[in-house]
Amino acid sequence: MPRPTARVLTLLELLQSGGIRTVGELADRLQVDERTVRRYVDHLIELDVPVESVRGRHGGYRLASGYRIPPLMLSDDEALAVLLGLVAGRRTGLTTATGTASETAAAKIRRVLPERLGRRLDAVLGSLAFTAPAGEPTAPEAAILLSIADAVRHHRPVSIRYTAADGRHSERTLHPYGLVAHSGRWYVTGTDPAIGEDRTFRLDRIASTRTLPGSFDPPEGFDPAQRVLTGLATAPYRHEVTLRIQGTAEQIRTRLPASIAIVTEPPSASSADAGTTHWSRVELRAERLDWLPAVLASLDLPFVIERPDELRDLVVAFAGRLMDSARRSSPA
Repeated sequence: MPRPTARVLTLLELLQSGGIRTVGELADRLQVDERTVRRYVDHLIELDVPVESVRGRHGGYRLASGYRIPPLMLSDDEALAVLLGLVAGRRTGLTTATGTASETAAAKIRRVLPERLGRRLDAVLGSLAFTAPAGEPTAPEAAILLSIADAVRHHRPVSIRYTAADGRHSERTLHPYGLVAHSGRWYVTGTDPAIGEDRTFRLDRIASTRTLPGSFDPPEGFDPAQRVLTGLATAPYRHEVTLRIQGTAEQIRTRLPASIAIVTEPPSASSADAGTTHWSRVELRAERLDWLPAVLASLDLPFVIERPDELRDLVVAFAGRLMDSARRSSPA
């Protein structure tokens, strides 16, 4: 059976087709009783839809003369912005996992566009490529995302059922401070009051949420995005790497972003002696080290490996392969 909202919208469509519709006719079309039809009409009136009641033998309901739902008018720039947003959201994991909602929304907008504009937008979308995020995008369920977003906004604690990366299931309480979308995944960060520590959870691993009574005060100046990036950079991995790199944090983060490494500049880096070259401290964790030599070479900055020694050996081997290639003559 359709829900009341769907029936109210159907009633509006029937009235927009013109003429006077009797209560009995509307009740038959909507498959409800006449009393319910009158209640639906009241809903439309509350939404400022000018429904008129016509008395008499052939009376019923009609829309006020000249009334139409305002059409959706988009300029070229606005249409491009909407369609690009839908496509980018689907390809980068920013849309929720509710089936094909973004695809059907894009198709509806595309169908009502003038042919000239439609062809131009098709050309843009057909030639557009997206760089893939790290790993397959994993979007959360819409109900989970909306529930937690509401708790963040109103500072309400939530109970979540969570599945960790190792498959362990748990139920815990969270004071959510903010939502963060990063590299094709959604995260919520906040405090677990049971242990008094800040925690970050992936939304796609949350099976259900339940808003709890009460409220909390989030800390002033808390940056959810920075908290998530720091948490990802300091997550436990097989190798702990410490480097000294002769350069600024801005230079280093072109190859080692905040989600991978923590970059600390010396206090003197902000002093007035702009001509002085500073050595920044870089800390990161990784399951494998074989990708780091090429990244360090691409920085083109002097560096010192403090730990581990295994990375030192990999850099030497990488440099040897580069030298061999540079000396190699063209094959016959």
